[in-house]
Parts: sequence; C-alpha cells; structure tokens
Amino acid sequence: MPAVVGPIKITNIGSGAVFQVGDTLYIAPKIATKTLGGAGGFNTGDFIITNNGISLTNTFDPDVFDSNVAGNN
Repeated sequence: MPAVVGPIKITNIGSGAVFQVGDTLYIAPKIATKTLGGAGGFNTGDFIITNNGISLTNTFDPDVFDSNVAGNN
C-alpha cells in the first residue's frame, strides 16, 4: 500500500544518515553511535520554547561495546 506523506522539511542530513520516504522493506545503515543530550537538547523546528529547571545527563558507561555493526556496504 502506498504511503501518504505530508510536507517534509530537511534541514541537514549527516554522512551516515538514512532518509526514506514511502514504502520500504529493509533499511540497514552501517553506523552505530551513542549520543548523549540533556532535556530539550534535540528539539528541532522553527519556533521552539523549552523551559527546563534542572537538566542532568548521566554519561557513565561501564561497558566497552554498545552496538557491534558488521557488514560492508
């Protein structure tokens, strides 16, 4: 069944990003990263108002590997 997609605004696409509009069976990006951000850190849009009292982000990560990505593409 075809997908119905409304208006799309693309501000930036990174080097490891995947942008898909419409039907798809399988998407497999070959990158794994961990991003840490506080409250309201990843808001996007034209008119954003964010009110945060206290924002703490725990960056303690005792394990060595989080996501192992294998493959050549």
